[in-house]
Amino acid sequence: MIVVALIALVAGVVVLKQSRLPASTGVANPPATQSAAKIPRLLDLGADKCIPCKAMALILEEMKKEYAGRLDVEFIDVWKNPDAAQKHVVEIIPTQIFFNADGKELFRHTGFFAKEDMLAKWKELGFDFGGTNRLK
Repeated sequence: MIVVALIALVAGVVVLKQSRLPASTGVANPPATQSAAKIPRLLDLGADKCIPCKAMALILEEMKKEYAGRLDVEFIDVWKNPDAAQKHVVEIIPTQIFFNADGKELFRHTGFFAKEDMLAKWKELGFDFGGTNRLK
């Protein structure tokens, strides 16, 4: 009986979330914030308590430092900020959205995304970050 109640609860949450999302895919949504310099942006939408999101957080922090001034890296916790999830039409976390310097969405990925794979995708999109910007 408990299992049936849990299944009903999960199904209700899924239906409620789907009914709140806009019908469009949101592909052309501009990023929530723009940095002063016009640089490409990586937006990761996830949650602090999500296990794949925690693994992504380490990579994102590394990329934020390593590519400072060349790539704007931002994380938004959609459990704390559900409006961001709705704005960017996020159905699965983590979701990474790649924006060009003008704020146009170029690519979207859901689930864990390894650093090497993200850099390869950026390169495919025309942004080669090359070596690192490590502090000496």
